[in-house]
Amino acid sequence: VNFIYVSATQLSSCDVSLKMEDAVSSAGDRDTATTSTATAVGCPSETAMAGKADVCRGCPGKELCLSQGGQDADQKFIDVRMNAVKRKIIVLSGKGGVGKSTVAATLAMALAKEEQAKVGIVDLDICGPSIPKLMSVEGMKVVNSPYGWNPLISPYHKIKVMSVGSLLQESDNAVVWRGPRKTSLIKRFIKDTFWGKLDYLIFDTPPGTSDEHLSVVKALANTRPEGAIIVSTPQEVALATIRKEINFCRKLNLPVIGLVENMGGFVCPCCQEHFSLFSESGSVKKMAEEYEIPFLGTIPLDPRLVSCCERGDDIFQHFHSSPAARALTRLAETLHRI
Repeated sequence: VNFIYVSATQLSSCDVSLKMEDAVSSAGDRDTATTSTATAVGCPSETAMAGKADVCRGCPGKELCLSQGGQDADQKFIDVRMNAVKRKIIVLSGKGGVGKSTVAATLAMALAKEEQAKVGIVDLDICGPSIPKLMSVEGMKVVNSPYGWNPLISPYHKIKVMSVGSLLQESDNAVVWRGPRKTSLIKRFIKDTFWGKLDYLIFDTPPGTSDEHLSVVKALANTRPEGAIIVSTPQEVALATIRKEINFCRKLNLPVIGLVENMGGFVCPCCQEHFSLFSESGSVKKMAEEYEIPFLGTIPLDPRLVSCCERGDDIFQHFHSSPAARALTRLAETLHRI
């Protein structure tokens, strides 16, 4: 049995653990091996005894736990802000380019318009923020007040918006940050922003499963987030990463609200005929059935939706009867009923 210690910087701060690799080979066949992973039992990383308990002796994450002091001092302030929000939804995707931010932004518009809900959206894509463009708040600056940062107000249905793109002096400035700085800013988006009472707060995350995802899930843990919506295209390469997203959610005990198939075919704006551009439409639905997860619907690739996103317009105002707008309205109605 070989024990391999993983440094604390390689793991999330809420899961400082050791991994055990158990290689078992028989005398007759040295190629036969099994690998198992175990988490340290009784790890006090989330308590005041983090780094101080007897079990912490010899742990490579001891110094990190001591420096963090166990419990997060900001957590009670985060809980106060988030308890005023009825439903907190995290939008995920395994790969970039599947239209996750487009779905997050237009879903916020649909909920605000069709369900008359008070909606906010947080752009957690620190390095590549696109929500300011989609919500038409580019050029607006965040103002500090005695109650915290005032979120930007989108001209579309008064949706509240917070993004790092609105904190930069120049929109073209690159954000080159390591994990701890990203985590600190995400906590400020949640803790220091004056969200007020909301029906929905949507978190638009970057692709994959990294610091941003771990930070927001941990921050929202005490306030019972509604769960995650996972967005994918019908391509097999995109579906392969969705399996990782589902496993990520299950490991963090984050409920999966459902899967959304984006770009599920092309709708001709002239004749309204439907064409499949990628794999056969319905692949995401089959995966939802495989994992026993609700399938929330298919959004077609619609040129009118593309043009609205490029200009920062509201598709429900300009093309409310388009196939994409109808699909997004059905998605909002489904989400509202869940």
